[in-house]
Amino acid sequence: QVQLVESGGGLVQAGGSLRLSCAASGSMFVINAMGWYRQAPGKQRELVARITSGVNTNYIDSVKGRFTISRDDAKNTVYLQMNSLKPEDTAVYYCNADVKVVSFPVRDLEVWGQGTLVTVSS
Repeated sequence: QVQLVESGGGLVQAGGSLRLSCAASGSMFVINAMGWYRQAPGKQRELVARITSGVNTNYIDSVKGRFTISRDDAKNTVYLQMNSLKPEDTAVYYCNADVKVVSFPVRDLEVWGQGTLVTVSS
């Protein structure tokens, strides 16, 4: 009922920048927190950045000062601006959202996007 679609991944050289976008679609829902996770080959998925409905943000230490998460509630979209990219940032990046469906039956959902690949070459 609620879907997330990511875009903006690709191949970039070390030191470069990319901007990821994640748009939520559906009907009768309210988005609470949104976040970006990533999963590198052979590694567990990890939380990269998260933003609440009150626009409080948190980041893993390895991206602080380089990545910025933001949201546009009018567009139901969350962004991840990634600067000074490093080869170790290479991963599939997944968008995540905590959503409340406000139509009957009212319920809370955790929704995931399909992922977008970011490759940083050295």
